[in-house]
Amino acid sequence: MGIVIDDLGVRRDLGDGTIEEVAWKDLTQVQIVTTDEGPFVDDVFFLLVGAGGKGVCVPQGAPGSDPLLERLQALPNFDNDQVVQAMMSSGNARFVCWKKEP
Repeated sequence: MGIVIDDLGVRRDLGDGTIEEVAWKDLTQVQIVTTDEGPFVDDVFFLLVGAGGKGVCVPQGAPGSDPLLERLQALPNFDNDQVVQAMMSSGNARFVCWKKEP
């Protein structure tokens, strides 16, 4: 499994032949989803939603994901307060950090 973040968008290879991807130009929403399953399994996920409902789910700390948050924070009106709330969450929750303006 690997994450590629470049000028075109974000792509995740799940290792079984499945590829998730979203182009920056098609990005409509950024969410952080948390679960109550940590700390020994992934419990924080970045959900990048694209046009038509397609997108990418990136577990925090996945190989290649280090530059993701910085890139997302460059989006206009990105809500860093939602990131802080998500990182403090230990339960099942969803935090909307950014929505594309119409």
